[in-house]
Amino acid sequence: MYTTSSLFFHTLAQVGITHAFVNWGSDHPALLEDLERQRVDHGDTVVEIITCPNEMAALSAAQAFAQVTSRPAAVIVHVDVGTQALAGAVHNASRGKVPILVFAGASPSTVEGELKGSRNEWIHWMQDVPDQPAIVRQYMRFTAQINAPENVPSLVRRALQIATSEPKGPVYLWARREVLEKEIDESLFNTPASLYRWPSIEPSGLSPSAVDVIGDALAHANNPLIITSYIGRNPAAVAALEMLSRLMAIPIFVTCPSATNVSLSHPFFVGVSFLAPGTHTPLLSTADVILIIDAEVPWIPMNKDNQGNFERPSDNARIFVIDSGDPLKESIGMEHVAGVAELVCRASADVMLYQLLNSGRTGAATGFYTRSKSMQAMHDAFIADMRNAETLTSEPNVPYAPSRIFGALRTAVENKVPHPASTLYLNETISNYPLTWSHLHPDMPAGMLSSGGSSLGWALGAGIGAVLGGVTAGKGAGKAGYELVVSLVGDGTFLFGVPSSAFWMARRYETPFLTIVLNNGGWKSPKLSMMGVHPEGHGSKVTGNQLTVGFGPAMPDYVGIAVAATGGWAWGKRIAAGDPLEETMAEAVRIVVEERRCAIVECVLESI
Repeated sequence: MYTTSSLFFHTLAQVGITHAFVNWGSDHPALLEDLERQRVDHGDTVVEIITCPNEMAALSAAQAFAQVTSRPAAVIVHVDVGTQALAGAVHNASRGKVPILVFAGASPSTVEGELKGSRNEWIHWMQDVPDQPAIVRQYMRFTAQINAPENVPSLVRRALQIATSEPKGPVYLWARREVLEKEIDESLFNTPASLYRWPSIEPSGLSPSAVDVIGDALAHANNPLIITSYIGRNPAAVAALEMLSRLMAIPIFVTCPSATNVSLSHPFFVGVSFLAPGTHTPLLSTADVILIIDAEVPWIPMNKDNQGNFERPSDNARIFVIDSGDPLKESIGMEHVAGVAELVCRASADVMLYQLLNSGRTGAATGFYTRSKSMQAMHDAFIADMRNAETLTSEPNVPYAPSRIFGALRTAVENKVPHPASTLYLNETISNYPLTWSHLHPDMPAGMLSSGGSSLGWALGAGIGAVLGGVTAGKGAGKAGYELVVSLVGDGTFLFGVPSSAFWMARRYETPFLTIVLNNGGWKSPKLSMMGVHPEGHGSKVTGNQLTVGFGPAMPDYVGIAVAATGGWAWGKRIAAGDPLEETMAEAVRIVVEERRCAIVECVLESI
C-alpha cells in the first residue's frame, strides 16, 4: 500500500535528495509508517534519515551539507512549533543563499474521524494556527501547501527549481495529516518525477555594453580595487577572479566573507575585514575604480579610520556592482552601495569575469608594473604580520591570544593533514571572525565556510552536515570525505548551537569533527556594539558580568557538555594560561583523524 507519504519520499529520491534531517511529531504517522515499509520492502530507506533532537541543529546540518555538496538537502519538522524551532537557522539559510527543502506537517482539519489521520490528540487543537507558513515566509523563496497526492511531484520539483535558481535559498512545503495518510494508486507512485524539464535558471552574463564600460574603466584605472564577500560559493569564479587580478594587477579585498574567495598565496590578496572602524583597506579611499562582485556590505559609510578619515570611496570613484542573484539587495530594508554605483548588474560571477577576460582589455592595464610591485609588498606585509602574531609569547599567567591559538591549530592541522583539500574549517567565531579568516585562511577554494547569516548556533550542527556532505560529494584528497572538519566557535556560540543535541548527533551518525571553543567569558560582540555607540559611557568601565553579557563567575563546562552528550565518546581538554597549547592541538587533531572521534578544545582567552 502506498500513500501520499510514500510518494513524497519517492519524489525526493528521484530528484536527487539523499539526506533528510528530521525532527518527528504528531503530524508524521504516515511518514514514519512508510519509512518502515521501505525497510521491510527494500532493506533501507530511499532517503537517508538523520534524526535531530533539535530543529535548529537539523537545519544547520542540512545547510552545511548543501554548502559542501552544492545540492539541496531536506529538513522535516512538525507543525507550527517545529517550524518555529528552526529558529535563526532559517535566517542563515536565507542570507547564505543555500537551497534546502523544508517540509512540515500540520494539524488535521477533520475532528470526527471522517478521514484517516483525523484529530485524536489534544495538541491537534493547540497546533492548528491560522497561517503556519507565515512563520517563515519572508525567509523562504517559495511556500506551498500539498493539498492532494497528485501534485506532490510537481510541487517538490517547482520548489527545488526555485531553491536552486539565483538568488538561491530555502523553500517550505507543508501538508495536513489526513493528506499524508491518503492511499494512492500504484500507477501514481511509479510515475517518473525527475528534474528533467524543471531546470534551474541558467547563469547570466553582462550585457555587451556593460562589458565595454567595466573593461575600459579597469584598463584605464590608476588604482582599481576588487571587493567580494562570497564569490567563493561559485568555485568556477575563483580561478577567473584570480586570473583577472593577476593580469591587471588589481588588489582583492574581502569584506564579511562567508566562503573562501581567493587563495591566501594570491599575490594581490591584501586582507579581510568585518568592517569595524579602522579595519578597512586604505586602498578604498584612493581607488578610482571599484569592482564589487558578490559582496554583502563592501563598506560602512559612517566608519572612520584611526586618523578620523571616512572609510569609503571618494566621490569621483567609478563603482560597479555585480551580483549573481540580488544586486539591489531587495530583501534588505536599506542599502547604500547601489545608490553610488555607475552600473548595477545581475550576472553570474564566473560568466562575467570570463567576459572581461575575453574582452581584449586585460593586457592594457594602466600602471600595471608599479601597481604589481606595490600590491605584492602589501600582500607580503599582510602575511608577515599574521605569522609574527602567531609566535608572540604571552606574559606569565596571561591567557593565550587568539592569533597564537590559531597558529598552533594551523600547524597541527598541516602536520597531520598535509593536503589542504582534506580539511574544512567552519568559522563562527564572531568577535574573532577577522582573525580566524586571516590566520586559518586556506590556500585553495572551499576550505572555509561560514553560515552567511548572523544568527548564532550554526557551526556545531554544521559539523555533522559537513562530514556527511564530504562523504556524499567525495571531498578530500582521497575523494572519500574530509579527513578533518574543524568547527570554530566562541563560548556564546557554542551554547547557541545546542551542543547536547549536536554532539549526540555526531555520536549517533559517526561524524567526528574538532571543535575549538574560544572562551572569553561571555558575549563580547554585544559589548563591542555598545562601545561603538557609547565608547566612554558607563558601560565602558565595567566587566562583562556587571554588564550582563558575561557568563561568570561559574562558567559552563564546555568540554564536559560535549563529552556527556556523546556518552563519553568525545575527547576534550581545556587550555588556560601556561597550559601546553601546541601539544594539545596536535592531540586533538590526532583524535579526530586517527580515532574518528569528536574532540573539543576549550581555549580560555582574556575575559570580557
